[in-house]
Amino acid sequence: MHVKTMPADDRQAPEGCRFCVIRQSGICSALTGEEVTRLSRIAHHRQYKAGQTILSCDDKPDFFAAVSSGVVKVSKLLLDGRQQIVGLLFPPDFLGRVFSRQIPYFAEAATHVELCCFRHADFERMLKDHSEMSQHLLEHSLDKLDTAHDWMVLLGRKTAEERVASLLYLLVTRSKLALVHDHGASRDTGFELHLKREEMADFLGLTYETVIRQLKALYKKDIICLNGRREFSVPDLAALAKAAG
Repeated sequence: MHVKTMPADDRQAPEGCRFCVIRQSGICSALTGEEVTRLSRIAHHRQYKAGQTILSCDDKPDFFAAVSSGVVKVSKLLLDGRQQIVGLLFPPDFLGRVFSRQIPYFAEAATHVELCCFRHADFERMLKDHSEMSQHLLEHSLDKLDTAHDWMVLLGRKTAEERVASLLYLLVTRSKLALVHDHGASRDTGFELHLKREEMADFLGLTYETVIRQLKALYKKDIICLNGRREFSVPDLAALAKAAG
């Protein structure tokens, strides 16, 4: 397995930052070792248990954050009080809306989550000083827009089986728990299903019963292995990708 080497100037960065996923491919990847050190001075870590609220639409938070471990569930609050799941955040995704004090969504820990948090004013000052950080956030925002477009296609055109397979494929690839070989096969590695069946149905625009049926159908086709209610494995990632359409 290829191990990413540490950039020479990272010897100037704090030891805890050097091999962090946020440093490798998140907001910190746009910075030099010296700049990471500056950012670390305004950073602090927060941990949340599964089910704990991270941000609420009513909040005026004083921090932005990058996900260093775990999965964050993002929902929109409807006028009648219902919540609609609209996305999942994985390491090293960014949480928060820069240059705005309004939170347009509700964020909750889907698993145990650790965030690297940055104070609002200090982080925005760094953005103004470092165009590379602004560029990274712009690219991240465009990636999220592309994801939203893909999800519109999923909800509008894909079959129930393709929707469920697409969600599982997202969880596998973003969690980086499937080690993909040259021909698209992955090790039979078990990992957690981050959403309850009811939440999967909500996210995919399906009924609870339909989600159950489609999970069983994927299992019978040997595309997934069910290792309990909250865990499954994928013997062949290419087969799951094909099932996702």
